[in-house]
Amino acid sequence: FYMQRNIKLCLLLSSTVLQKGSSLSFSYVARKSFPSSRQFTHTSYRSMSSTDEVAAAAASASSDPAINPSAPTFFDKIVNKEIPATIIHEDDLCLAFRDIAPQGPVHFLVIPKDKDGLNRLSNAREDQKALLGHLMYTAQHVARQEGLVPGGFRVVVNDGVEGAQSVYHLHVHVIGGRQMQWPPG
Repeated sequence: FYMQRNIKLCLLLSSTVLQKGSSLSFSYVARKSFPSSRQFTHTSYRSMSSTDEVAAAAASASSDPAINPSAPTFFDKIVNKEIPATIIHEDDLCLAFRDIAPQGPVHFLVIPKDKDGLNRLSNAREDQKALLGHLMYTAQHVARQEGLVPGGFRVVVNDGVEGAQSVYHLHVHVIGGRQMQWPPG
């Protein structure tokens, strides 16, 4: 059963690849141990290595949002009102809510309501520039409502492991109400 399933999967994959114009060669080897008496093998002449393909497949199947930008996060549950949060702003594109571990007298997050693959800033696409601008505009708008203007505030976007990102759903931290120090990290 396992080999038959893999054969079907390979045939499905190959028909998809061939439709996209890639070149593949296939060979069938007779084997007595298989009910079909054939073992399916193939050689790919595509530029992606087998290791890359396996990694890509694992990433797309992953439920880890750090690996799969489409995987749901804790913040998606806040957007969907599945878990409580102190929401201080909401519009069609974004949501702002208080941080549960504030680093200042005022600390809130601004997140896109529809993540659309934005698990981190470094994954932003050109067609998302307007959304990114809207997040920044909303950050200053809510900071003003929170009394942080004219004194000032800090805007932080953590990106990836070395940037200390803990939730893989793009989010803008806005921290204020005290004198910030430099360097921050």
